[in-house]
Amino acid sequence: MISKRIFLFLLAMFMNGVASDLFAQPTTSTKPVFDSKFYNKMEWRNIGPLRGGRSLGCTGSPGRPNEYYFGATGGGLWKTVDGGQNWFPVTDGQVTSSSVGAVAVAETNPDIVYIGMGETQLRGSITQGDGVYKSSDGGKTWRHLGLKETQAISRVRVHPTNPDIVYVAALGHPYGDNEERGVFRSTDGGNTWKKVLYVSPKAGAADLIIDRNNPKVIYATTWQVYRKAWKMWGGGPDCKLWKSLDGGDTWIDLTKNPGMPKEPIGKIGITVSPVNSNRLWAIVEANDGGVYRSDDGGWTWNRTNEERKLRQRAFYYSRIYADPWDENTVYCLNVDFFKSTDGGVKFDIEINPPHGDNHDLWIDPNNPMRMISSNDGGGCVSVNGGETWTEQDYCTTQLYHVTTTSDVPYHVAGAQQDNSTLAIPSDGWRNMLAGGPNHGWYYGVGGGESGYITQSPTDPDIFYAGSQGALLTRYNRKTGQVRDIQVYPRFFSGEPASALPERWQWTYPIVFSPKDPNILYTCSQHVWKTTDDGQSWEKISPDLTYADPETLGPTGGVITNDMNGPEIYATVFALAPSFHDVNTIWAGSDDGKIHITRNGGKNWTDITPKDLPKFSRVSIIDESRHNPGTAYIAANRYQVDDRQPYVFRTTDYGKTWTKIITGIADGHFARAVQEDHVRPGLLFLGTEHGAYISFNNGDFWQPLQLNLPDTPIRDLVVKMTMWYSARTVAVFGFWMISILCGN
Repeated sequence: MISKRIFLFLLAMFMNGVASDLFAQPTTSTKPVFDSKFYNKMEWRNIGPLRGGRSLGCTGSPGRPNEYYFGATGGGLWKTVDGGQNWFPVTDGQVTSSSVGAVAVAETNPDIVYIGMGETQLRGSITQGDGVYKSSDGGKTWRHLGLKETQAISRVRVHPTNPDIVYVAALGHPYGDNEERGVFRSTDGGNTWKKVLYVSPKAGAADLIIDRNNPKVIYATTWQVYRKAWKMWGGGPDCKLWKSLDGGDTWIDLTKNPGMPKEPIGKIGITVSPVNSNRLWAIVEANDGGVYRSDDGGWTWNRTNEERKLRQRAFYYSRIYADPWDENTVYCLNVDFFKSTDGGVKFDIEINPPHGDNHDLWIDPNNPMRMISSNDGGGCVSVNGGETWTEQDYCTTQLYHVTTTSDVPYHVAGAQQDNSTLAIPSDGWRNMLAGGPNHGWYYGVGGGESGYITQSPTDPDIFYAGSQGALLTRYNRKTGQVRDIQVYPRFFSGEPASALPERWQWTYPIVFSPKDPNILYTCSQHVWKTTDDGQSWEKISPDLTYADPETLGPTGGVITNDMNGPEIYATVFALAPSFHDVNTIWAGSDDGKIHITRNGGKNWTDITPKDLPKFSRVSIIDESRHNPGTAYIAANRYQVDDRQPYVFRTTDYGKTWTKIITGIADGHFARAVQEDHVRPGLLFLGTEHGAYISFNNGDFWQPLQLNLPDTPIRDLVVKMTMWYSARTVAVFGFWMISILCGN
């Protein structure tokens, strides 16, 4: 699921008398209570790590051999002008969504760049987009071109000789039905759009390719699919392969042509050879799926390869590319990167970019040795046909959660999607920034790509970290010893949630009691407690979720099941042991329940706010360090196609709740909330599009975006030191903002 982490150090602005008066008196203002001029000169700073994250789209320029682009999930568009040696972001502050799903450069004018926003490789944690943007000056400035409600764009294709003719393949809302999906065409450089291919509100376009020899000929595929937090379901009668002979005015359904697989059909990837327009390849998800080839423009087909290595987890891959010079050479992307030189029969050549999970490929039409690949490590360039690749040493790191250590200076730690955990210093330490991997100083702390991390309160060298599949490790950074202390050892990949005695989410809480450093908690649908360092665990709660059977079944689709952990649902997703009482614990589920215990787990009370609907994910619970009984909740429902913010406050242990969302922009759904450690009622909020601050206990929120790019903030931590208070959030990489603090 892109993420950066951010540290907010907000101190100096609370030292004067005005600030003291502000916090001394409660207010219910619905207008800004603190003029932003007092803090709008502050800046966020990125502290790394220089370790790339997931990318779904990339392109190069035939006319500028050192110029390439790749889109980062949650990190905007990045560009290089020196062949991939150095990369820099070009959309920061100019676009209002963060995941670039597709990018295209006009061949006749490389200053013209189009990007399509949102993610169509529908993993468990994705960021939706807001349409199409265009640059006419090589990425310096950007203009929004509409198609906002497409949310997820798979391809942008530009006519090879006319940069004003542009096609967009839009999947549409991943989490619900909608009309703004299919294939769109513009003939005026994106100023206006016409929907030229539409199947149904349940299906959108997954791939699109233009025949370079005859740009009137276009191929597209449509994919019937939807996602929920508990399910991804693809395949059905609206999955089709299409051909247009007139630039998109009319379309011919090729799906049932001779040689194509029988229904049901799922996701399809399509390509056409620039050398021979009659030669097509399709990677087809079906019971008898695989690579299919046509030598007559799609009228008849023959399966050339059925290997699972090319079609496993079809929803996440299904991309195929024809070589621009050799009609017998074709590339297929999956977990690994494969090449065939015999027309798609044997894919026996494996290309090895620096990271796996391959999602896009651009090959220079004038020189097939030049290419750029997008994978779960970012974009990388090759100038020798994939023999070697540039490094992915830039900060597009997707992080799930953030924590800080007790070291001086403290370290910032998180778990990176499709990578490992890592911890880096928050400041300085130049003597340790040597020429190591990715040119930075960091270390792993156990666990894996998706989990929480917590440091032992009594031994700073001991870390506890989680990952998918319920993995929970105890790691000693001094010795390197790692021990598996998971509660219920069972590798459950391939099983539905209903089959599991304990349901463990992809990301589950791992939290120490602030009142007793010997108590560590973790959560399935139950809350678990250990007092002996994970040697044994005690279940201290009943099932604290709705556990609706509808949400516990198989997932994947009508053809390919995919039960790998992210869809495990009805779990305790947020846990907050009290700062005031060792027996008080707050718990929130990913399906919308909130409970509290006041006696160490013997009894639990359902305190769910009446305005929190079922299927809401309680992302973070933060108990006030200042006032017992006061807590703040950040919840979201974007995975049921509701993108509104849900933020709540209680001051009486959950007996009553107040919804506190005034000032939060439409669509900025909440992911994390935390109260300041020094000032009661000073709150920080992480949303899908950035940071907010409230000076009056959540009654009104003000943006704290400053120079921070539009990006999801998945977690936020306030860090106190002797001289300042720091707030940290999880976005793409770690970001920090520093302010002197007075009490």
